[in-house]
Amino acid sequence: MSTGTTDVATAREAGTDKGRVLGWLQEYGVYAAIVVLLVVDTALKPSFLSLQNFRVQTFQAVPVLVVALGMALVIATEGIDLSVGAVIALSSAVIPLYLGYGPVAAILVALVAGAASGILAGSMVAFARVQPIVATLALMIGLRGFAVMLNGATAKSVTDPMLLGLGINSWAGVPQMLVIALVIVLVVTFVVHRTTFGRQLMAIGDNRAASALSGLPVRRVLLTVYVASGLLAALAGVFLVGHGGYADPANYGINYELSAITAVVVGGTPLSGGRIRVLGTVAGAVFMQLITATLIQHNIKNSYEQMVEAVIIVAALYAARGRTGR
Repeated sequence: MSTGTTDVATAREAGTDKGRVLGWLQEYGVYAAIVVLLVVDTALKPSFLSLQNFRVQTFQAVPVLVVALGMALVIATEGIDLSVGAVIALSSAVIPLYLGYGPVAAILVALVAGAASGILAGSMVAFARVQPIVATLALMIGLRGFAVMLNGATAKSVTDPMLLGLGINSWAGVPQMLVIALVIVLVVTFVVHRTTFGRQLMAIGDNRAASALSGLPVRRVLLTVYVASGLLAALAGVFLVGHGGYADPANYGINYELSAITAVVVGGTPLSGGRIRVLGTVAGAVFMQLITATLIQHNIKNSYEQMVEAVIIVAALYAARGRTGR
């Protein structure tokens, strides 16, 4: 074998090895990172694995997880939803306005507000053919302003026992919001992997033009995923109000769109669409919360947390690009 042929073979083997490493990182890297963080945090602070700390981390992670599940559905269609943080703000804004009719009515109104926001975003994307990033960016700006207009710039106290219980109470020692989030995970997993809608969702994300030519209900699917994203973001807003005991649309939901996108991408769902990893999204949300907890434990400023998130996104995108070849 000539020297040139040997060099080519060596280069191919190196490229194959690199692809395997990147593939492994995309598939299992987030789980390995969680284990590493748990080991490090526990070694530095043994009480990190205590039941009390588990509850604290759960209350922080669940809202991000719920939003990330909706974001994953949107990203699977090769879209993006930058309005989720503003939907959280809107959801928290309407709750105090309707608590006089009872907590159930207030929660339903908050969810309806989230669904209406999703209809607006989905309609612009599916029917007006506005780029998802443009449509949801406009909503992000407009909805937050509307939320502050409804509620005012100051936080409003919420004292309803049922709403507060949703944010802090437990069932058999497991936080209520975690139980609800796990049910949502199961529902999303079933829809994605066991229904016609899930198959349509993947096909549209893989090739929207071909899906339309094949007769798939592209517009309906797109509208549905944005409505789902709005509903889940509104539910996250309900959780935040219940846990915090007040509604603060001026501050609630800020940067949640970035945290959700990070969780989805780190979990292995590509921004190019056509694929969704639900359990990976769950792991991504847990990983991001552990990053936050680790930085807080070492008294590191929030600005550094945002920088770490940026690095994580770039690394995850690089791994995904290396795997898909795009």
